[in-house]
Amino acid sequence: MFSPNLFESPHMFEMTHKTFESELMGKIRDDDYETKSGTETMDAPSGDDQDPNQRTKTKRYHRHTQRQIQEMEAFFKECPHPDDKQRKELSRELGLEPLQVKFWFQNKRTQMKAQHERHENAILNAENEKLRAENNRYKEALSNATCPNCGGPAALGEMSFDEQHLRIENSRLKEEIDRISGAAAKYVGKPLTSFPHLSTHLHSRSLNLGASNFGTQSGFVGDMYGGSDLLRSVSGPTEADKPMIVELAVAAMEELIRMAHSGLPLWVPGENSTDVLNEDEYLRTFPRGIGPKPLGLRSEASRESAVVIMNHVNLVEILMDVNQWSSVFCGIVSRAMTLEVLSTGVAGNYNGALQVMTAEFQVPSPLVPTRENYFVRYCKQHTDGTWAVVDVSLDNLRPSPMSKCRRRPSGCLIQELPNGYSKVTWVEHVEVDDRTAHNMYRPLINSGLAFGAKRWVATLDRQCERLASSMASNIPAGDLCVITSPEGRKSMLKLAERMVTSFCTGVGASTAHAWTTLSATGSDDVKVMTRKSMDDPGRPPGIVLSAATSFWIPVPPKRVFDFLRDENSRSEWDILSNGGLVQEMAHIANGRDPGNCVSLLRVNSANSSQSNMLILQESCSDVTGSYVIYAPVDIISMNVVLSGGDPDYVALLPSGFAILPDGPGLNGGGILEIGSGGSLLTVAFQILVDSVPTAKLSLGSVATVSSLIKCTVERIRAAVMCDNA
Repeated sequence: MFSPNLFESPHMFEMTHKTFESELMGKIRDDDYETKSGTETMDAPSGDDQDPNQRTKTKRYHRHTQRQIQEMEAFFKECPHPDDKQRKELSRELGLEPLQVKFWFQNKRTQMKAQHERHENAILNAENEKLRAENNRYKEALSNATCPNCGGPAALGEMSFDEQHLRIENSRLKEEIDRISGAAAKYVGKPLTSFPHLSTHLHSRSLNLGASNFGTQSGFVGDMYGGSDLLRSVSGPTEADKPMIVELAVAAMEELIRMAHSGLPLWVPGENSTDVLNEDEYLRTFPRGIGPKPLGLRSEASRESAVVIMNHVNLVEILMDVNQWSSVFCGIVSRAMTLEVLSTGVAGNYNGALQVMTAEFQVPSPLVPTRENYFVRYCKQHTDGTWAVVDVSLDNLRPSPMSKCRRRPSGCLIQELPNGYSKVTWVEHVEVDDRTAHNMYRPLINSGLAFGAKRWVATLDRQCERLASSMASNIPAGDLCVITSPEGRKSMLKLAERMVTSFCTGVGASTAHAWTTLSATGSDDVKVMTRKSMDDPGRPPGIVLSAATSFWIPVPPKRVFDFLRDENSRSEWDILSNGGLVQEMAHIANGRDPGNCVSLLRVNSANSSQSNMLILQESCSDVTGSYVIYAPVDIISMNVVLSGGDPDYVALLPSGFAILPDGPGLNGGGILEIGSGGSLLTVAFQILVDSVPTAKLSLGSVATVSSLIKCTVERIRAAVMCDNA
């Protein structure tokens, strides 16, 4: 906006403009004089023939012919500045002196310059008139301005331009604050029944994962199981709680930023190349927080950074969409749900978004209790372009204040990097009572590898690689087993992802599961549960019996993973293959590690009834854990999938293995290293029991699955130990 006195003296502008015109016309007259002098020839004696007494010079003017002018005009268009050689050549062709040619070109350039300046002068005149009219409009508007406080006339004539600019900017910021407050108020006070409408809104903004279809309704990937549903019993916040939730989220964001960027003395180097929190320094730095640590809980904090192959926009969408978040981290998040959205963000993205959530975090073993949290998630974009997503517990708002796990400010910072990469810094800080965990898993839990930042970052890095591989289009066709069809790759990966999600959500100790222990022989206890599958196109109808057990084996996880994923060694442990030859029919790579892939296997058994048996298998591994998950599939259904058909109607009952390190071990150089010790192996099977009511499930079926899983464990122990020796 222009100041009212910026053009207060238009006569001054006109005088300056007329002075400019006078100088320009004077320059043009000088140029005209130069033009005349440049076309004259002096017919006077030169050298020794000149009479010293002759005092006058005779000047004769020669006009150029039309042909000469046309030739020089044409040459001028091509070359306005001819050199000596060009001038001599042109003078010879036109019958002129080289000096005449030189002066003509010089005068022509001056003439063109004058024309250009006259044109610019006309433009300036028009611009001046436009500015004068605009200045008059501003003067008139300012003269009619009123004071917003008293309603009287505003003395704007004495206000500086900078002050006016600041007032306008202040007004704009107030409008933006009102708009954000309105967006937040739009969702405040809505009951939980309004969530389906909200989920539609979130789905429209969700990341299109191409080959991904991870989640289920509301992130509750454990919905198919029975048992107590503690997370669903938690209600959303009351109206009186919401101001405190917003204040707590803002404070948690500030704490997360400081913890992500701080070094010593807040963070000290720990085992596994992971930073460990100095608790005394933390209490001095952040005295407020969510209150003192309750009795019986221990602190667990870690920090990890990595560069992942995904842009920051998609990462933020994964973290803020409960379906995508619980699915990408299905090995860690067994169940999750958004109870209420206090703000959806501004400007069409998640900047400023606030969500009240519940989640259950797990280790893939029935021997490790899950960690339940009721928390608020806050997303913010900072001035340097970095995005941050933070969680903090709301346990004091729960009906029962007694909690076995509190989530202090935890989350991640996402920094944009070139070429679609992002740098992620993850902070995980909880207070937990995990005394009921099995002693076999205590070293893993106490080291921070079970629930810490390293596991979150490693899982995210592996899933980003998986997504990048699934979207690859330049697949070489040299290997006969490689699926090069984009539609076939997408359908097969989508089916494999559903298989992995189903396995991960059914193998842990979630409170939604009703596990029953069959034996009491220590760590090899077999735990079973049943569930009823009806009207689900993704699962066969009937009663499904699930069984799982965990045990320790003194072999590094990498060696166990390579043994279990290799189709050539499958006959050594897979009882159902009946010793038949297993052949890989197709595979899709899922990352840099050659062990990360989806495979379609054929079992060539001597039994003719199983000659057409196919097995869909996904194997994946990172520094914190590995999985080998498989399910028998129908050959007709897989032909449909490989041709790009819908994989959602292929019935799956996944079984498989979860392989974790038993804690940080010593490598050959005496340095603590993940995966250099033994392995914690969880084996899980699912079997369909047809036409048997849940209450009358035969003991024979339970005994069969128990024997099957124990026999598999013994075979794996024998084969791996023999190979290790």
